[in-house]
Amino acid sequence: MPESNLGASDRRPMIEAIGLSKFYGPFAAARDVSFKVNEGELVAFLGPNGAGKSTTMKMLTGYLAPSEGVAKIAGHDMFQDRIAGSRHLGYLPENGPLYPEMTPIGMLDFFAEARGMDVKRKKERIEAVIDLCDLGSVVNKATSKLSKGFKQRVGMAQALLHEPDVLILDEPTAGLDPNQIREVRKTMRKLRETKTILLSTHILQEVEAMADRVVLINEGRKVFDGTVADLRAIKGDLDEAFHKLTGVV
Repeated sequence: MPESNLGASDRRPMIEAIGLSKFYGPFAAARDVSFKVNEGELVAFLGPNGAGKSTTMKMLTGYLAPSEGVAKIAGHDMFQDRIAGSRHLGYLPENGPLYPEMTPIGMLDFFAEARGMDVKRKKERIEAVIDLCDLGSVVNKATSKLSKGFKQRVGMAQALLHEPDVLILDEPTAGLDPNQIREVRKTMRKLRETKTILLSTHILQEVEAMADRVVLINEGRKVFDGTVADLRAIKGDLDEAFHKLTGVV
């Protein structure tokens, strides 16, 4: 068990899903989803394609209003008080939007200006995220010319720019080759030392290597919330447990 999990139940909740539901007519993309991520935890958010993971994450970040329920970041209701909650939050959506004609340094400068950073803090934070995300070799190249791995790192740098204490990452290694995945994992290991993280992924090896806890949803409903060891104990193997809980034959 990762050391950061010790005493997690005594820490304050930084991410809270409280009865979250999202309906599109008769279709429920998410239904009564409840869980929390305590300060300092890294929780893996699992489920098959179409299970409602991205919908739930969008509600948690305030990008999507829930039909029912409450989403909180650092105690702030993301529907009623999104601006305050967003100050604590860094969000990396799957295939996050980037400005293809801008360089990474230009884009980071733009977002720092948009966040109202003064000159000194802007310089410090841009230098810090370039170093953390290993972007030094590409900062002056057009984003459109970068590999997918570097684009993911640029997206991560943008999410970290304002020094949030909560990160929500939606499939940060999707579509990357093994070397690129290794680099993203290295960055995430640095981040988990100081951040609370909710990580959506399909890669069970990542879950086993990094997660304190697992939340699994299927057909819009939560079907599991526990440790990696608890999940493995269901069938003795993470793959088999995943298949059992999601009804995949």
